[in-house]
Amino acid sequence: MDAIPRRAARVLLVDGDDRVLMFRGFDPARPDHRYWFTPGGGLDGDEAYAVGAARELAEETGLRLTPDELGAPVWDEVTVYPFDGQLYRQHQEFFLVRVPAWEVDTGGFDEMERDSIDGHRWWEVADLESTTEKIYPDDLAGLLRRVLEVETC
Repeated sequence: MDAIPRRAARVLLVDGDDRVLMFRGFDPARPDHRYWFTPGGGLDGDEAYAVGAARELAEETGLRLTPDELGAPVWDEVTVYPFDGQLYRQHQEFFLVRVPAWEVDTGGFDEMERDSIDGHRWWEVADLESTTEKIYPDDLAGLLRRVLEVETC
């Protein structure tokens, strides 16, 4: 099966206690495959990464920021994954957003998100490193340690 090319923007939403917001979801084609992932999603057409990140952040968490407020991406990767019977090859950029605290509002979820996301929580880096649950991206704890260390220097 050929992978469908896709572009996505993701947000590392970090609170005042250095915890990152993660959603828990599952693949509709493989409902036993559960995992945690950061807010964000696919870009519309030729949408800029920062524009998509701001849009996705608002839809998935209720937090409304302008693309300029996101700053530059702190990391990017290419990942290949199956979802709902399709194989995707996704280039994604990650933006770091710091908030003192945030009450997550998932009222902007689309139908697929409502059907495949069943929870969210704020994770400490140490919990990401010790969990046996599946986390995407794979080295999220290391990524957070690097970007939070750079930010505080």
